[in-house]
Amino acid sequence: MPRLREVPRAEVTDERVLFFYDRLFGPDRDPAVDHGTATGSPGDWWTVFAQSPTVFRHAVRGFALYRDAKVDPLLRELGQCRAGWARGSQFVFSQHCKQLRAMGVPEDKIQAVAYWQTADCFSALERAVLAYTDGIVLDGGRVHDEVFAVLRRHLSDEEILLLTYITCLYEMHATMSKVLRLEFDDRDEPVVEIAAPSGYGGRDIASDLGGDR
Repeated sequence: MPRLREVPRAEVTDERVLFFYDRLFGPDRDPAVDHGTATGSPGDWWTVFAQSPTVFRHAVRGFALYRDAKVDPLLRELGQCRAGWARGSQFVFSQHCKQLRAMGVPEDKIQAVAYWQTADCFSALERAVLAYTDGIVLDGGRVHDEVFAVLRRHLSDEEILLLTYITCLYEMHATMSKVLRLEFDDRDEPVVEIAAPSGYGGRDIASDLGGDR
């Protein structure tokens, strides 16, 4: 379950929060109790972000960039999908795989977002967008000039700015989803100690490995 409390419908007074509760879950459901959205996600991103109507409104205003942004939707979604994969957010990755599919993107291309470096199904610009996303997410914004040069050959300054902003926005959503254990990121830590077999005791493995033959 999420690390923060979900806000039940009865406690919501903000009109914008109620609008999305109604739009995504229906007016007769309490999404903090009756989970589930059309995409199959629990929907607890909405009920946890409702803790702060100010944050909630700011976040959903960011989604409105889709309507006005002058950037190719395919490039935008490739960036968002790869940002989810690179940041390790099962939620962001899954949601944007679905969006790519809804746009009619071939399945082989959707699957190859995870291993784009060895895939031959992407155009030069699409590969640059994926490399750019890795620079943003995996390298903290360190992007090689040659990668940026490909973007400059195909996109305007405004398009690059929007692509950068939206990709960074979804890196933030991926990170917040993981740290708050929202949606499909409500997962146990995968890296834990595996117990030694019975009888291992306090054996010094360093001595075993470094001893003389």
